[in-house]
Amino acid sequence: MPVAASAIYFLNLRGDVLINRLYRDDVGGNMVDAFRTHIMQTKELGTCPVRQIGGCSFFYMRISNVYIVIVVSSNANVACAFKFVVEAVALFKSYFGGAFDEDAIRNNFVLIYELLDEIMDFGYPQNLSPEILKLYITQEGVRSPFSSKPTDKPVPNATLQVTGAVGWRREGLVYKKNEVFLDIVESVNLLMSSKGSVLRCDVTGKVLMKCFLSGMPDLKLGLNDKIGLEKESQLKARPTKSGKTIELDDVTFHQCVNLTRFNSEKTVSFVPPDGEFELMKYRITEGVNLPFRVLPTIKELGRTRIEVNVKVKSVFGAKMFALGVVIKIPVPKQTAKTSFQVTSGRAKYNAAIDCLVWKIRKFPGQTEPTLSAEVELISTMTEKKSWTRPPIQMEFQRRLIWVITHIQVPMFTASGLRVRFLKVWEKSGYNTVEWVRYITKAGSYEIRC
Repeated sequence: MPVAASAIYFLNLRGDVLINRLYRDDVGGNMVDAFRTHIMQTKELGTCPVRQIGGCSFFYMRISNVYIVIVVSSNANVACAFKFVVEAVALFKSYFGGAFDEDAIRNNFVLIYELLDEIMDFGYPQNLSPEILKLYITQEGVRSPFSSKPTDKPVPNATLQVTGAVGWRREGLVYKKNEVFLDIVESVNLLMSSKGSVLRCDVTGKVLMKCFLSGMPDLKLGLNDKIGLEKESQLKARPTKSGKTIELDDVTFHQCVNLTRFNSEKTVSFVPPDGEFELMKYRITEGVNLPFRVLPTIKELGRTRIEVNVKVKSVFGAKMFALGVVIKIPVPKQTAKTSFQVTSGRAKYNAAIDCLVWKIRKFPGQTEPTLSAEVELISTMTEKKSWTRPPIQMEFQRRLIWVITHIQVPMFTASGLRVRFLKVWEKSGYNTVEWVRYITKAGSYEIRC
């Protein structure tokens, strides 16, 4: 359920009330005294941001030298309450020139009361977008002398943005060149056994966009997800030739996405915000294409010598490459001397982390560089403890340079996700240039040895 806040208080570090607003009559005006007595004076502020005293719950957060406290008398959504606080602070900072502290609150009492009446109605959060609120609350706050001068330009049609469905984009935008940039950024999480079997593997990804489009365009994004292609095939009454399909898990969208159309047509349709934003996030747990295979061989030769051989195979296309590849191979703490032979890149021993660090600046696809190392250990008279081998860790970033979406280029992503089409429609009918980039990074990429 929503927040349903009964009251909100702004307190300084001494517990003095700077400003407060009561939204419901189900709590008394002395509830802040309970917060001081049971939480502030007992020095339990840092233990838990949610406390229940009597029949009321207190959600509080410290911003600079101010405590913001929300009081509720019913079962409320805690995450929504803290999200409201974060968004409200961002709104206040936009009016105050980036500062939010006790002095900023004391200098802007009237403005804060006006904003509190707009952003919450009977305890329920409302619109907290600074761009929209500044269209009809034009009063300027007392700004910090160190803040930059505001550059926001007023938009004449405030009613449309406040009551309409596109509050995240203002009208009247004009660009000389209309372009759309789309990034698919994925992180691969892997845990592999020493024998090469996958113990755990998943991909978390997000679709980032940067739009420089005139007017109020309507975009439609097509992906090779299984549900969307099946729906498209039903609508067209014929099978769709799409190649590999994937199943997206835990998908979340930006507020601009038309969820009604997504539920009915399974297409991502939206009116984009201007500039950069995150369109969607997802997770893949099946059918993951591993970008690298790591084959380690570590032999302990007696008590003072270890032989290390590591082969790393890139399984993506030969025309692609990975950047900043780092392989960390653990060695015992009593390492005294190391010697290396590598077919690509550079390697060294890092005593601070007890690892052999192998770095390859540019790793082409379909190659198999190897590392061979000899590790000499310090000989001790005490009984040697068995060495518990930590896993090999790998870092990398693989990317494809910008490509125009209508050119068919074989692209590699760990999840197999690809963009089938990106359509832009605007009533003026201007031409657009669409760009797509795929970036794959290592999340937790570990191989037991």
